[in-house]
Amino acid sequence: MHGLISDIRSNRAVCSVQLDSLMGAAAAVQLDESSRAFYRDALSRLEREGVKYLVGGAYAFARYTGIERHTKDFDIFIRREDFARAAETLEKAGYETELTFSHWLGKAFHGDDFVDLIFSAGNGVATVDDLWFEHAVPAQVIDMDVQLIPPEEMIWSKGLIMERERFDGADVAHVIHSAGKDLDWRRLIDRYDRYWRVLYAHCILFGFIYPSKRSNVPEWVMHEFADRLSKEKTDVAEKICYGTIISRQQYLKDVEEWGYKDARLQRGTMSREEIAHWTAGIAQDGAK
Repeated sequence: MHGLISDIRSNRAVCSVQLDSLMGAAAAVQLDESSRAFYRDALSRLEREGVKYLVGGAYAFARYTGIERHTKDFDIFIRREDFARAAETLEKAGYETELTFSHWLGKAFHGDDFVDLIFSAGNGVATVDDLWFEHAVPAQVIDMDVQLIPPEEMIWSKGLIMERERFDGADVAHVIHSAGKDLDWRRLIDRYDRYWRVLYAHCILFGFIYPSKRSNVPEWVMHEFADRLSKEKTDVAEKICYGTIISRQQYLKDVEEWGYKDARLQRGTMSREEIAHWTAGIAQDGAK
């Protein structure tokens, strides 16, 4: 191997992705010419209009882990306040757009291909803010110079997806496996905030999955989590279910029939209308 990619965002180590993995994954998704032209045109138009975006999905995952996936969508991350301008820009180019879910996702279509315009997560937690852009990682995707979502924010958003049909825990483990020693763990912990137990669970699972790589999660991180856990000695008084944060479907009985408060509503990540729309989408698309 040819060493490690480091010091490429704000003169700080980004992640310990080996050069061969990082650059050798340049063709993360084998695209036909029509799909490639659509994605390049969409990104170019957004750039010309000054709409800031970050590339995520299969492309960022391939850069951080060396694992390639073949998908028909292209994930870009934008700020919520930039969605209307992004949609208008792409509509002027003749692409159909929609605000699929008002709390996190829009789309732009060209035939069977589409670009996901993502500004949060389905649970309303991992909202795109300035820190995503401050810590973005430069890369080249479809022969364009772009910025990738940071690995920490990838873990933040993926770590809270635990649906019956989709569990992103393996993705989290693979990012920690490749980049754990150089992650900004303090920022990652702060990102999870009140949901830190979920990150702790992923760290414990990582040690189970890769016992020879346990040091990729710093010792101080595990100690901090263990100390927090030791201080939580009693049940909380509020009858609330946080399961809806990690799965929109599997804890509906809890909040609809068993009398638990929905953490998405109680903690202000989603409105009642957004929850209802998101729940109704289960029948159409259980994967998102």
